[in-house]
Parts: sequence; structure tokens; C-alpha cells
Amino acid sequence: MEERYIRSAEILWDQLPGDIWLRGIPALRSLGRLRFDRNITFFAGENGTGKSTLLEGIAVACGFNPEGGTIHYHFSTFDEGAGLGQALQVSRGYKRPPFGYFFRAESFFNVASQAEVYRHRSLGEISKEVYYARYGGHALHEQSHGESFLAWFQSCSDQGLYLMDEPEAALSPQRQLALLVQMVRMAHSGAQFIVASHSPILLGAPDAAILNFDDQGIHPCTYEETGSYQLTRLFLDGKDRLIRQLLQEDEEEA
Repeated sequence: MEERYIRSAEILWDQLPGDIWLRGIPALRSLGRLRFDRNITFFAGENGTGKSTLLEGIAVACGFNPEGGTIHYHFSTFDEGAGLGQALQVSRGYKRPPFGYFFRAESFFNVASQAEVYRHRSLGEISKEVYYARYGGHALHEQSHGESFLAWFQSCSDQGLYLMDEPEAALSPQRQLALLVQMVRMAHSGAQFIVASHSPILLGAPDAAILNFDDQGIHPCTYEETGSYQLTRLFLDGKDRLIRQLLQEDEEEA
């Protein structure tokens, strides 16, 4: 059986306050031990169902900065207070990942800024050209959001742990396909991904596990059962009809 860097995660509720807001999220409240048996695992579901919250908790429990970066990134632009990471028990495989990264679309700008801080600190040991070579020869802030994200991702190791929160937010559909191909290639080489996503493109990665978050809990589902796929299919099969129906409902409610 192939060994993974993260094998399972479990919330230790007795280590959290009784009135903490996390208890109000049905998918998390009903969570037992969540097992990861594929090299790519997607968290799918509507906004507010706990996908990003659980992903951040796993990241913090593994030693990552809550705002993203490698385990060596230590900065904060906002103190969220006590979170899930302090009460999340993560079971790890016998191998330690040689590299790891926690990507959050909403805070990638802050991570890119911190990368510049670290570059200035290391200029005595490494040249500017060598430092930027990993990002295609340019600083992350000198590229578009999508370009900088792909430049970062292309600098990553095939042997590593990658936690990613809605990476599609930075990417066009074409770039999402490029990301999907690279994720699958890296996963075949041993990398492990846990990704929260709404993208019907990324969710289509072959051999990936999809865990759907809803009011009934967290449960495995097929690609075709995801809301992202079903709504996209409905839109593509009858765009005009769907839009007319939605506009009519909106007028009736007004």
C-alpha cells in the first residue's frame, strides 16, 4: 500500500471551547476520522460548509503559517485567534515530506510580499538572479496573479505535501488545465495534494478522491455528483433558458 504524508485527520472537540463558532458547521460537527487514501483529495461543496476551515486546520496542525507559505514562513497580517489547528489530530505517514506548501488564493499577495522580505535577508548568500530563477526570472509581484501562482507552482518539488485553498481563483480555464496536468504528474511521482475547490476543471483530475461537504456531513462522491459539475453542465446545456428562469425568479421576488 502506498504511503502518504498525511493519512488521516480528526477533530478533538474536547480541546475547543463549548461556544466556539466551529461547532455551528454541520460538516465539521459530524466529522469523525477523515482518511486520505489518494495522492489527490478534493474538498468540494458550497461556500460556508467548512472546506477551507478544515484545510487551514490541517495546515496549521502540520506546522504551516495560517496565511500560507512553506513551514519556514512566519508572519501574520491578521490575528484570527484560536482556530481548528490547535485541536486537530493529524496522523502522518512514516515519510516526512521533503517540501511542503500551503497555498491560499486570498492571501497569496501577502505570501509574495513575504518572499521579498526573505529575499532581502538572504541576498548575502544568494544572488537576485538565482533567487528569481525559481519563479521564471521575475519577482512574484512583477507578474500577474495567475502567472505568479503558476511560476511558484512550477518551482515546487515532485516529492512534497501541497495544501491548496481554491487555486482556481488565480487562474483562467486554460491555466487551470495546466495546473491539473502538473498536479497529476506530480501526484504520480509521489506528491500529495489536499485541495479545496469549486472548479469543475480541477475536480476532474483522474484518480482523485472527492469529499463533499454539506449539511449531512462529509462524504465521498463522484465527479458527476459534485455541485460544480452539475451546475456547469446545466449552464452549458441550456444557458439562455437557465438565465431567463433566474431573471424571472429574481423579478418575482423583487
